[in-house]
Amino acid sequence: MKRSRRTFLHLAAGAAALPTLSRFSSAQAYPTRPVLRMIIGYPPGGSADITARLTGQWLSERLGQPVVIESRPGAATNLATEAVVRAPPDGYTLLLVAPANAINATLYDKLNFNFLRDIAPVAGIIRFPNVVVVNPSVPIKTIPELIAYAKANPGKLNMASSGNGSTIHMSGELFKMMTGINMVHVPYRGGAPALTDMISGQVQVMFDNIPTSAEHVKAGRLRGLAVTSTARSEVLPELPTVADVLPGYEASAWYGLGVPKGTPAEIIDKLNTETNAILADPKAKARFAELGASLLPGTPAEFGKLLEDETEKWGKVVKFAGVKPD
Repeated sequence: MKRSRRTFLHLAAGAAALPTLSRFSSAQAYPTRPVLRMIIGYPPGGSADITARLTGQWLSERLGQPVVIESRPGAATNLATEAVVRAPPDGYTLLLVAPANAINATLYDKLNFNFLRDIAPVAGIIRFPNVVVVNPSVPIKTIPELIAYAKANPGKLNMASSGNGSTIHMSGELFKMMTGINMVHVPYRGGAPALTDMISGQVQVMFDNIPTSAEHVKAGRLRGLAVTSTARSEVLPELPTVADVLPGYEASAWYGLGVPKGTPAEIIDKLNTETNAILADPKAKARFAELGASLLPGTPAEFGKLLEDETEKWGKVVKFAGVKPD
C-alpha cells in the first residue's frame, strides 16, 4: 500500500507540473505560429505607424515569423489597448504602447481595463520630442516672447492639437500649467488638419511632433521656437529647449511594446532581447535618427517604470487643465 501511495503521489505531482512544463516548453520554442500581430491605436501614416512597421519588419527578421501591423484607431487608442488586453497571453499579440496609454488612465473615468495592471511591459523603442511652432505671421521668435505675448494678450492665441488628451495637447497644457498663460486649445481630429490650419494661419501655436513639423520649419512655413526634450534635437539643432527657460519642463512622445498580462516571462524576455538587439543595430539607429528619435533600450522593468512615471506625470496635468475626452 505504501508503495502504491508513493507511486500515486509521484504521478499526481507530475500531472500537476505538466501545464507549467508545457508553458515553459512553448515559451522556449516561441514563436512557432506563422503570424504575430502588433496592434496600434492610430491610423496609418503617422509616427506610430512608421515606428510599428519598422519595428515589425526587424522583429520578423529576427524571430523568423511574419509580424502583421494591425491599425485599430478609435477612442484615443483605447480600442486597440482593450483588444490586446483581451487577447490570449501567448506572445502572439503585441501592443505598440504610446503616451496616450499613460494619459488615458486619468483622462477617462471608466475604462474596461487598467492599463498598468493589464498590460505587461516588454521593451521601450524610441522617444522623440515635440517642437513648439508658431505661424510666421505671429510676432514671436522665442519661448520668452511667447510667454510675454500670451500674458499681454490672454486668450488671443489659439493652440492647435491633434485632439483632446493627445501628446501634442498635453505638451501645451503642461506649458500653460508651468507658465500660467492662457491660450485657447483648438482640438482637431488628427495632426494633419491641425498642421494645415497652422500653415494657413487659422491657428497660431502648436506643440507638434518633430517628424511631422521639421520639414515645415526648415522650409519657413512654420517658425520653430524650441524643442520639448531636455536636450537639443539633431533634426533641428539650431533650436533651444523649452527647459532652457522653464527648468523641469519635458514632454516627449515615445513608443514601446506591451503584451497581455499573464504572458510567460520567458516570452517577454525573448521579445525584450530581440527588441534591444534591433536598437543596437546601426541600420535601425540610423533610420530612427532620421525621425529625430532617441533610443529606449532597457529591461521590461525599466520600461514599466517609465510607464508608471508617465502615468503619474500626465495625470497631474489632466486634472490641472480639466481635460475631458472628445
